[in-house]
This record gives sequence, structure tokens and C-alpha cells, in this order.
Amino acid sequence: METQQLHRGRLIDHLQLVVRDLPASQAFYTAILDVLGVPIGGTGEDYFWADELFVSTADSVAAQGALTGRHHLAFQARDRAMVEAFHAVALAHGGTDHGAPGERPYHPGYYAAFVLDPDGNNIEAVFHGQAKRSAPSVQIDF
Repeated sequence: METQQLHRGRLIDHLQLVVRDLPASQAFYTAILDVLGVPIGGTGEDYFWADELFVSTADSVAAQGALTGRHHLAFQARDRAMVEAFHAVALAHGGTDHGAPGERPYHPGYYAAFVLDPDGNNIEAVFHGQAKRSAPSVQIDF
């Protein structure tokens, strides 16, 4: 796997999930990431990755251990409609509802939806409301 360009600086540097059923997880994450505008960056026999997310089987060299499950991962959404689309697509691709789209009490304007992925990990899409970003990301070229 050779990477020529990365974008960093959106709070999460990377997250690895070790899953039981890679094809089910790949279908799930491909669908929800497509809604969020994040392409799959690469795939292999025992892994796939997209942006800061790396997903592998327990047999992958990168896993270095057993199935973990019950992690929480939050993806950024551009608006409320993207949060709603994320929730619908996740449910249509093997996810389980864990919190329908709506306002949350974390801070004013926090609009999110939660689903459990096929391995029981808590996956969220969140729109933080109207805000000004200093930059969408940092581009790193190799």
C-alpha cells in the first residue's frame, strides 16, 4: 500500500477497527463514507482504509491482537441533511439504530445520529452547527 497524499487535521489522526466479517464491514463503511464524501483509499485481502480509518481482520499483521468491538468513532458531517443520510444509509447496509438524528445536549447546535456497525462499534455522524473552520484539512504530499 503506497500513499501519495494524506489530509490531516480534522481531530482524528487515525482509528483502527478489528472486525469479524471484513466484507460486511467494508459494505457498511463504503456506504456511509460515500454519503459523507470520503472515498475508500485502499483495500487488501485482510484490510481496507479510508482517510483516518483503517479496518482489518484479526489475522491482519496490523491487528496485533484479538477482536475488540464497542469502539466509538464520530465522523464530521457538513450539515444536518448529511447526518440524516448517514443514518439512513447505515441502517440499509447492516447497521443498527443507536440514536436517531437529532439535537444532542453536548453543545448548542450539536446534531448527530448514532448506529452500531456490524461488529457493535458505536458510529456517529455529527454536524456541530454553523462554525468557521481555519482550514478544511492539512494536505501532506509525499
